[in-house]
Amino acid sequence: MDAPQVPQYSERVTSGPIIKTIFALALPVVAGMLMEFALTVTDFFWVGRLGATAQDAITSSMVVQWTVFGLLAIIWVGITALVSRYVGARELDRVRFFIRQGMWLSIVLGVVITGLGYWSTPHLLAFMDTSEATLVHAVPYLRIFFLSTIMFSLAETQYAIFRASGDTRTPMQVAVVAIVINMILDPLLILGIGPFPKLGVPGAAIATAIAITIAVVLIGILMLRGKLGYSVDRPLALLPDFPSIGKIIRIGLPISTQQVTFVVVYWFLIAIVHQFGQEAGAAMGIGNRMESFSYLTCYGFSLAAATMVGQNLGAGNPDRAARCAWGATGLSISLTLIISVFFLLIPYQIASIFSDNEQVRQIAADYLFILGLSQFTMAVEIVLEGAFSGAGDTVPPMIVMIPGSVARIPLAYYLVFTLDWGINGVWWTLTITTTAKAIVLAYWFYRGKWKLKAV
Repeated sequence: MDAPQVPQYSERVTSGPIIKTIFALALPVVAGMLMEFALTVTDFFWVGRLGATAQDAITSSMVVQWTVFGLLAIIWVGITALVSRYVGARELDRVRFFIRQGMWLSIVLGVVITGLGYWSTPHLLAFMDTSEATLVHAVPYLRIFFLSTIMFSLAETQYAIFRASGDTRTPMQVAVVAIVINMILDPLLILGIGPFPKLGVPGAAIATAIAITIAVVLIGILMLRGKLGYSVDRPLALLPDFPSIGKIIRIGLPISTQQVTFVVVYWFLIAIVHQFGQEAGAAMGIGNRMESFSYLTCYGFSLAAATMVGQNLGAGNPDRAARCAWGATGLSISLTLIISVFFLLIPYQIASIFSDNEQVRQIAADYLFILGLSQFTMAVEIVLEGAFSGAGDTVPPMIVMIPGSVARIPLAYYLVFTLDWGINGVWWTLTITTTAKAIVLAYWFYRGKWKLKAV
């Protein structure tokens, strides 16, 4: 009974029109990501009512949160590669098996990160030279985030299962519900509107914790009710199988390692930024959030590429898998070029939406203009990383991304202090290294050895 159900999601992936299928997979993800973007903007907007120090607390916490999501990518990348490959091959028993192992891994890793993160919060923030005034806001905010890490782990693992199965619409719908709840709770808890207490910056973290818990419950119910297109009852029925969990980790670890490296490098970069004051930290937060508009759009096409590459390799169609990857890359480039136009033409006006501090506005405007030059190369980097991940060939992105990210530290110091470019040296570092990584990764993918990768 199960086998005929799978094609409702996967037949279009392995035999339908490529461009149409890319859009069908990517657009729900992009819509969800844009709602995520709206949430980050909403957080920063309402926290901005509390001043630059409060905004800097969000910026400082942001890189720690990125690190956590980088660690959790071990699960999502491995699950995406394995589930998409076995769905494409119509081996549903293997699909169910790895779903259950992935769920166990998400729980264990989420608990470990929660404990370590809660304890280490002050030390992580101190490493980034966060000011005492900022720490007052950032420590409780970040600790609340760590307490909800297991919920993020479970939600994103289940989202990855749906997407790898060819259903990107359901996780988008659940994510949008959670995001709307978060956006409603933000001003109520941050500013203390009506009967709600005024919690300041920690209120934003509490709003997010409530919303992500609701998302876990909703997506879990849908999975149990057969929304995947095949049955997965009792997702924790099997005991952990350590060799199989090791396979998930082995596939996901290279991408996770490079993502964590990318973020740890940001710890050093934000420490440089803080040498120019908390206004520079607030400006970096504005720039990061606006650039996330491009990033999240590219991420949607990256997930589409991962699903299509994985399922087509599983179905024995490596050439079609390549066409899908390059098609997703081209579409993503087209969209990011449009975003670049806004960054290049009206950066100051964009920055002015988020701050009435003139120094913050000027620094953020420079950030947006300089990063506007590399939005399309960021598209190449992100989408092809997804394509490699879908193939289960995650070592090449790691080899390209880790040196490219680590190089940012000496390059930033050189541009900022040796050449005396000031804070703009940090922004130029990001643009230069993003472009270099994209060129190397595109060439490596073009060689095509990923087509032979076994999982």
